[in-house]
Amino acid sequence: MPAVAHTRAFLALVLALAAAPTCAQQPAAPLNDLPNPYVSIENWAKLPPGRPWGSTSAVDIDIDGKSVWVAERCSAFAPPSLVKPGSPFACDGSDLPPILKFDAAGNLVKAFGAGLFIFPHGIHVDRDGNIWVTDGIGNNGKGHVIYKFDPDGKILLTLGKAGKAGAGPDEFNAPSSVVTAANGDIFVADGHGGATNARIVKFDKTGKFIKTWGQLGSGPGDLDIPHAIAMDSRGRLFVGDRQNNRIQIFDQEGKFLDQWAQFSRPSGIFIDKNDNIYVADSESQSVSKNHDGWKRGIRVGSARDGSVSAFIPDPVEKTLGTSAAEGVAADAQGNIFGAEVGPKRLMKYVKK
Repeated sequence: MPAVAHTRAFLALVLALAAAPTCAQQPAAPLNDLPNPYVSIENWAKLPPGRPWGSTSAVDIDIDGKSVWVAERCSAFAPPSLVKPGSPFACDGSDLPPILKFDAAGNLVKAFGAGLFIFPHGIHVDRDGNIWVTDGIGNNGKGHVIYKFDPDGKILLTLGKAGKAGAGPDEFNAPSSVVTAANGDIFVADGHGGATNARIVKFDKTGKFIKTWGQLGSGPGDLDIPHAIAMDSRGRLFVGDRQNNRIQIFDQEGKFLDQWAQFSRPSGIFIDKNDNIYVADSESQSVSKNHDGWKRGIRVGSARDGSVSAFIPDPVEKTLGTSAAEGVAADAQGNIFGAEVGPKRLMKYVKK
């Protein structure tokens, strides 16, 4: 090939690489030895007498910056395989309200949603203070839907077909998480592994279907258990692609932008207004058989550059099930809240 042709080919390759999506470097070793500047506080949130905590993966912060919203599984355990015969599965058959609001002191100030849910999984507080909750399992004509509530529990919008799993534009199969954009567009992380979906679904603010992207796989843009979704100040979508042990970053049209592995195996993601990112890993070296070496816990860093600065480790070193937080959120003061499925509790972490 002539020298000019070689030069042109080289320049074309450089330009193609420059235009391609960038992928953050994979960490050479697990990030387990970061500082932990937090103190753990148990039993912070106070439930009514006689009501124990059930499994929960859903936690978010109210627009006041200090109150905490939780969708708790009606004092029940989560995995169906561990429910005793004859016992209700999560909220199925329960008359307990699963959507709970706690003030900054941990006092229960609001509760609603009784009789609506099977398996509350993800929660999102939008810019107007409305509460969005995903119901990740279907049974008895309930589940596989997303509810939008006003702060007093009035249903404003329902997405999906109650009790019916599917992959159509108006259906979900195990929706895990939901987030909204500044213009009201709605993004749903739809799928929880197995025979469920593996996609992101976009709607306008009225619930009209716009588009979907993603498929089961491990390549860029593919998904395998899209367990969490969050949005940074630039409007980028951060998807917890849990079975692939990475966060994937997309624009709001579904264009793949980047992937990060340095936050470990993501079960929950929260990004605050300053683009601090909090990522919960509840499965490494336990449920997960493909992510040994990484410790479970909450990693804190920057959504702007992907740096990781702190790590709150799971106090349980060896376990076979999910442990530590699945859901995570942080209030305006920087206090962190971890919603735990296996231990069945809501933890609070404050800076030392």
